[in-house]
Amino acid sequence: MTRAPRVPLGADGRPAGRDPELVSALAAYQDAVVRSPHLDATTTELIRLRCARQHDCRICQTLRLADAVAVGVDDAMTDQIDHYEDSTLSERHKVALRLVDAVIWRPADMDDRLVADVHAHFSDAEIAEILVDITKWSTQKIHVALGTDGADHLPKDGAGHTYLSFADDGRVASMTASRPE
Repeated sequence: MTRAPRVPLGADGRPAGRDPELVSALAAYQDAVVRSPHLDATTTELIRLRCARQHDCRICQTLRLADAVAVGVDDAMTDQIDHYEDSTLSERHKVALRLVDAVIWRPADMDDRLVADVHAHFSDAEIAEILVDITKWSTQKIHVALGTDGADHLPKDGAGHTYLSFADDGRVASMTASRPE
């Protein structure tokens, strides 16, 4: 889907007039969230892609976390995200995706059953990471709203995926069309 930028762009292809301090603060927050070690790569990837699909972020839908691919996350698994309730995903992953939906769409309506299920499947540290992961992956809503979420500049493999990995400091280490082994 083509979505034209809705704001003037600078020479770097990013929105013109951005506040450098605000951009730096947001980047530091995102880097810190990515460094959290409590969730496994599969759960993180399912959460990230559910957020991407809920926000319709073209970049995020193109990306695949290299760590998740390396542990077996494939298209057969990620294709189940949109209809996870009727999928073969584990109950743990379904609960995580229910929490994503509740936080994104109607956090005030989160019921006691979901809260109990979340606590039954995740430690307190994992719950905290899920919640900050949702906010991190939801910052892309800014790009979607501005129309700057195009993925045409990303290197892609034959399936249209770009593989993303992070350095220890939380910054993007690589974006490549080469599928991780």
